[in-house]
Amino acid sequence: MIVVHRTYAVRAGRMAEFLAVYEALGYPLQRKHLGEPIGFFASMDIGDLNEVVHLWSYRDEEDRAARRAALKAEPTWQAYLDAAMPLLSRIESKTLTPAPFSPAVPADTR
Repeated sequence: MIVVHRTYAVRAGRMAEFLAVYEALGYPLQRKHLGEPIGFFASMDIGDLNEVVHLWSYRDEEDRAARRAALKAEPTWQAYLDAAMPLLSRIESKTLTPAPFSPAVPADTR
């Protein structure tokens, strides 16, 4: 099982706009192809401001690649990217594997 940890740095003053675009256009497509996220968080008051962090669980790298390919094949995915990308200044993605003593995380969140 792997967890993908994604961080989006949202341009100053654009968080509300980004969250609205993501909720309307991006999130429905991601849920359809990637399943339910482990979590989706916005940092607006403390620490690194204007960041969005979301975590997605997959069985393995092949599962992740197949789901991401299906997402990218969606005709409306590009419309989401066109609306969202100008609102972001940086995207980071990390693949995490659980430590042997980690509590279980569902590998298939669909």
